Formats: sequence, C-alpha cells, structure tokens
Amino acid sequence: MRAAAGRTSVVERYGLEAVPAHQKNTPWYRFAFIQMAAAANAGNFLVPALAVIEGGLSFWSAVLCTCAGAWLGFLFVSYLSLPGARLGIPAQYAIRTMLGVRGAQFLSSPVRSLTSLYWFGVQTIGGTYVIQELVSRISGAELPFWVVSFPLSLLMVILAIIGFDAVKKATSYFLPLLLAGEGTMLYVYFTTNNESGASLTLGMDGWSGSFPMMLFFSSLAFVQYVSGVSASADMTRYAKTPAHGFWGLLTGNGAGFLLTAVIGCASASLYGSVNPYVSSSNQTMSPLIIAVITITAVISMISINVSNAYTGGFSLLNIFPKLSRVQSAVLFGAAGVMLSGFPSLVNEAESFISLLGGLIIPISAVLASDFLWVKRGRLTHDDFNSPTHAAPFNTPAIGAISLGTLLYFSIPGDWSPGFLTFMVIALLYPLIHRKRNVQP
Repeated sequence: MRAAAGRTSVVERYGLEAVPAHQKNTPWYRFAFIQMAAAANAGNFLVPALAVIEGGLSFWSAVLCTCAGAWLGFLFVSYLSLPGARLGIPAQYAIRTMLGVRGAQFLSSPVRSLTSLYWFGVQTIGGTYVIQELVSRISGAELPFWVVSFPLSLLMVILAIIGFDAVKKATSYFLPLLLAGEGTMLYVYFTTNNESGASLTLGMDGWSGSFPMMLFFSSLAFVQYVSGVSASADMTRYAKTPAHGFWGLLTGNGAGFLLTAVIGCASASLYGSVNPYVSSSNQTMSPLIIAVITITAVISMISINVSNAYTGGFSLLNIFPKLSRVQSAVLFGAAGVMLSGFPSLVNEAESFISLLGGLIIPISAVLASDFLWVKRGRLTHDDFNSPTHAAPFNTPAIGAISLGTLLYFSIPGDWSPGFLTFMVIALLYPLIHRKRNVQP
C-alpha cells in the first residue's frame, strides 16, 4: 500500500523505511547537479576568502589548500552515502547500526536537526538582505525584512516537503542559471580591474604563503564539509546503483567547490571581500548585471536550503519516529520559517551552534571510522539485527564521542581542533571497538 502511494503521490512519502527498488532510478549526473547547485553560496565562500585575507595566502595557494581539504571531506561524505544507495534508507536510520538506536535518536539526530535548522535560518536571512539591497539599488524602495524572508523561506520549505523529486527537478533548472551568474561574476572581475590587470594579478601571485597556514585552512575546509557524513545517505537512497550515488556526490561536490574556491579567492585577492556577490555587484552600475548577480545569490541560497530542510526533516523523523515524513518536514519547515523572521535570534545562536562542533566532529569521525574500518564499507540488513543495533547505545562509540568532545575543547583554536579531533578519534575508535569485543 505504501509503495503504491509512493508511485502516485506528488509528495514523497517514504520515511525511515527503505525506498522500493523501482524508485531507485536516479543517475549520477542528477546528484552532481544537486551538489553543484548548492555549492556556491555565501557560507561556502568564507573559508577560501579568509585563506587569502587572514591567512596571507596567494590566490592559487588558497585555492589549492582549501580544495584539498574540502575534497578529502567530500570523499568521506561520498562513502557514507553508500548505505542509502544500497539499502534505500536515510542516513539517520543507518546510523542506528553505528551509535545504537537511542544513540542515533537522542544524540546524532538532534545535533543534525539543530545544525540544519540554524543554517536554514542563516542562509534565508542572508538571501533576504541580498534581495533588499537589489530592490534598494534599482528602485530606491526599502522592503520590510519579513515581506521578503517569509515567502522565501516558505518556498524552500514547500520544495523540501514535496521531497527528493522536487529537489532533483529544481536543481536541474537552477544549475544553468547559476553557472551563467557565476560566469558573470568572473566577467565583472576581469573587466573592471583592468588598471591592475585582474588575470595578471592573480597569475603573478604564484604559490606564496606559509605551509602551516595552508594546512590550517585546508583543515578548516575539511571540517566544514565532513559533517555531511550524517546526511549524505538521505540524498542517494534513490540512486540507480551505489556507484551512481557515490560518484554523483563526489564529482558534484568536488567541481562545485573548485568553482566556489576560485570565485571566493578572486574576490578576496582583488577586492579584499569575503562575499563575491557583494564585491562583484559593487563593481558595476548596470541594473541587468546587478540583477543577474543577485538572482544567482538567491538561487544558490534556495538550492542549499532545500537540501538543509530535506535532510533536517529526516533527522527530526528519527527523533520522533511516530511522525510521517511529511509531518516531520512540516514541523522542521515551520521552525525554519519562524527562525528566518528573526535575524537577531540567529546571530545570538551562533555561539551556541559553534559549541555543537564539539559533538559534530567526534560524531562524524566515529561514523566514518565505524563504516569504513569496523564494517569495512558494507552495511547489510543483518546489521540491523546486530547487538549494536539492538542495544540502546553503542558504548564504544559513545565513549569515543565523549573523548573527542573533551579533546576538541582542549586543543588551542589555531591548531585546528576540528581536524585533529577527527583524525585522532577516527583512528582510535576501531581500537576501542575491538578491545571491547575481545573482552570475555
């Protein structure tokens, strides 16, 4: 009965249960489109731009080191998408076999839900400011904040409620527009900086910058994206094959971040700005170009936020499994719409969300380590009958996460605590797991 409903309904109905085989028909390039469409947003420009501005790295050094860190993170994200592609289940349900039923329900899912909710609010508020600026520059009118933020957030929530098919179709339409907009931004950079010669300036910078600083910003990029291991299976449960899901995410994320790093580092190198949408629009008085750049910013924000709302709904569903997928998506969306109307609330929550890093990174390390080393990259239906899944908590995993949290807050900030914590816990967890299993 559920399968029949899934075939005829416009709205996605499958929650924690496996997607039936006939629904698994999405090719790799669709996943690549989804990831590329979500890549170039204001939040993702930040680390590459800061590598130039605060790290003192040249354009090419900043691009290289941030891409290296991000691509390593994307590799883990792609591997953790395999349970979704193979078994048709969402990420948080797969995590039950790694942290235990209650460990997933009361630890990883709340952390993922809060993180997705926060970034949904931040991205919506940022998009609202961009639209307000566009309207002000073109017409001189000042739009009230809620007049923009409410319909914008509502649109993204509706797309997330409809489900994966809406995400897939929307990003297919968005991607050509995004690429055209990002090309326009680069065109502005290289045609309005003729006095210093933009392309010459970037090319002559060479590979300057200290190696420790390159390593630091590479680790920041890694930490920013590796947390996606707790949600990537949500996207690939409709994949034709595990290979389609894996390579679709990896190529889309990799190519998308490369373009993001180039634009972000160019903005920082040429104009000292961490926001390419602002720096590029400030170089022209053409209403058409300003409109194209602003529309690009809004579309990129919508793309990433639909993904935030979609995966956040699954995390919420794992906390409250009696809800349907639609109900959990509506609940998450309602919270997101409300949060998006209060920018001061989001700003005050930033310090609280940064504290979640002390859980996000150790959880991500345990998940990657458990799947790749303990389970050797395989998750089967038998694992859901294992002692780990039957127990409320996987004790070695919870112990490793607790140790990782202490380590995270003990390491000085300029030593990249997120990267070091991830590596230490990822290497240590299999040893803890093995020692417990060999005890009489």
